[in-house]
Amino acid sequence: MPILDWLLSQNASTVFAAQWADLRRLLYPPRDLEDRIIRAVELYPCDLLFVHRDAEREARSTRVDEIQAALGPDPPAVCVVPVRMQEAWLLFNEPALREAAGNPNGRNTLSLPPPTRVEAAPDPKSILHRALIDASGLRGRRRRQFPVNERVHRLATLLEDFSALRKLSAFDALEQDVLRVLTEQGWA
Repeated sequence: MPILDWLLSQNASTVFAAQWADLRRLLYPPRDLEDRIIRAVELYPCDLLFVHRDAEREARSTRVDEIQAALGPDPPAVCVVPVRMQEAWLLFNEPALREAAGNPNGRNTLSLPPPTRVEAAPDPKSILHRALIDASGLRGRRRRQFPVNERVHRLATLLEDFSALRKLSAFDALEQDVLRVLTEQGWA
């Protein structure tokens, strides 16, 4: 959400109130993409819909086609398709990563991929989780109990500027799609 909020703040002439459509808490959460989209729009009416699918081993175009096939005519939608996983987009700011881990002055090596190579990392989620745990500086039982998923969310909220991601193909495609939809709707 912070990445999408940032993109909208950079490109939209209007203010959007973003909301995450969390369908996991439903008694019977929808399984396939089309049903998830329909249910999300029913429960969370919106002016603009973002649909996220990690590309993983598929081409971005394949995932975009899947999303487009599942979409209805309304509301306008943007496909969010990171090359591997969205976690790759959080690996670019080491100071924020250390802050999210609760050890902003830590000095241990984190072994982060160079920013231009994060999309090529085979498992960005594992890299991010390992980096957060290493950045914490914790050892033993406290290290094993480190709330890594909570810290991933904290990292996303700490980051205020995602412009460094514009060098990445999937992020650039996302921003171009956002601009296209905003322009079509008169919100650019």
